[in-house]
Amino acid sequence: MSHTFSLRVYYEDTDLAGIVYYANYLKFIERARTEYVRALGIDQVALKEEGIVFAVRRVEADYLAPARFDDELVVETTLLAVTGARIILQQKVNRGEIVLFSAEVTVIALQDSGQPARLPANIRLLLH
Repeated sequence: MSHTFSLRVYYEDTDLAGIVYYANYLKFIERARTEYVRALGIDQVALKEEGIVFAVRRVEADYLAPARFDDELVVETTLLAVTGARIILQQKVNRGEIVLFSAEVTVIALQDSGQPARLPANIRLLLH
């Protein structure tokens, strides 16, 4: 399953050269992951009340081309794998047909104590 999230580059997202500051791509893909999870029907507030939260464990990122002020971008999120304790996603930031940024993101479930947790069965079902 693939999910898309659209956004526009604001002045605050850019550096002095008018190019998106590299760390802001991580914000863009975080927003897209939140919307992806919401679209799946996963209520992260209710999950937190049950003592489970999601956390990014690993990001492998490639910066391929710059985005600039006022660009319209689309973040595409694709599920690569689900195990008992982690979700692996491919996320791409596109401007039209051009891929500007690509990342493989590993997300894990954590208990309130900070210890790793198994993904709840209902979430694994939603992802499969």
